[in-house]
Amino acid sequence: MRLAKFLSDSGVASRRASEQLVREGRVSINGAVVADPARDVAPGDLVALDRQPVRSVTERVTYAVHKPAGVVSTARDTHGRRTVVSLIGSPLRLYPVGRLDVDTTGLILLTNDGALAHALTHPSFEIPRTYRALLARPPVRDAALGRLRRGVELEDGRTAPAHVRRLAPDTIELTIREGRKRQVRRMCEAVGHRVISLERVAFGPVRLGTLAPGAHRLLTASEHRQLSALKQLSAQR
Repeated sequence: MRLAKFLSDSGVASRRASEQLVREGRVSINGAVVADPARDVAPGDLVALDRQPVRSVTERVTYAVHKPAGVVSTARDTHGRRTVVSLIGSPLRLYPVGRLDVDTTGLILLTNDGALAHALTHPSFEIPRTYRALLARPPVRDAALGRLRRGVELEDGRTAPAHVRRLAPDTIELTIREGRKRQVRRMCEAVGHRVISLERVAFGPVRLGTLAPGAHRLLTASEHRQLSALKQLSAQR
């Protein structure tokens, strides 16, 4: 098994984040620092992160968390800011599935299941993410909604068509299947409406619902089944 996959499967971080940990020189095998995420891990090898042994995960869990504004979507923060992981306080090594901007609120998933995190964040699976946006310069007219539905030109290329509905003269709900940096904010600005506040209300089959800011819950059995199906599909590719 490749080192990055071993770390991901062990609940250290997502596959991509595990690759970065290796490149930063924080991972060793049998006492020797390894710089190649593709390095094979053999049975019996001792893998360590920051000199702490990495053990196989015996319990895989996934939480839905309501991230408040000002909380960062990382497992730890070098600037001492509060992280989404600290909202749970679990003894398990959890990490976020994808990210939300520090000033964006709403639903984020935390897990120690590396295969699941990979399936949910890989671009090829196009997992829908739904956001509720309060916009400046109301009302949001049909022309702006039409442009969002068709896709808008951004500096990093044209966006895919989005599903959009108007909830109020200054509020829309928008579903996208891409994960570009600050994408929803940039899309809305492109059609003439700066985002005042942004909340993610759904990630795939999981919805924020009535979960209070800063609160968390384990996923339901139904949500687990639906996400597990995505993980199995990912493993077949």
